[in-house]
Amino acid sequence: QVQLVESGGGLVQPGGSLTLSCVASGNIFHIVAMAWYRQALGKERELVASITSGHSVNYADSVKGRFTISRANGDKTVYLQMNSLKPEDTAVYYCNTRAYETHLKWGDYWGQGTQVTVAS
Repeated sequence: QVQLVESGGGLVQPGGSLTLSCVASGNIFHIVAMAWYRQALGKERELVASITSGHSVNYADSVKGRFTISRANGDKTVYLQMNSLKPEDTAVYYCNTRAYETHLKWGDYWGQGTQVTVAS
């Protein structure tokens, strides 16, 4: 099993910045990609940003130009730098990875989530 732990959430004012981090641990053979999702109260979970082991990135239209996803530590750590935050960014943010535990066993794994609240 692969475990993901997010950190860095909190309360920020509109226009502020916040950086989330996610650390993967456990039985990891290879990480194919890592991503950040978010789920606002009463809404479905949505993809915010993703990055592959080949450093290909993708962003939701709502965060393009404001958020930056990056990887480090042998691709076991993923960051989400969030700038120019808006109230509509308020959500629980979840780290996700598609990873191989062995050459044959792979899956999608989720962190517990970290709350980001953007308000005055």
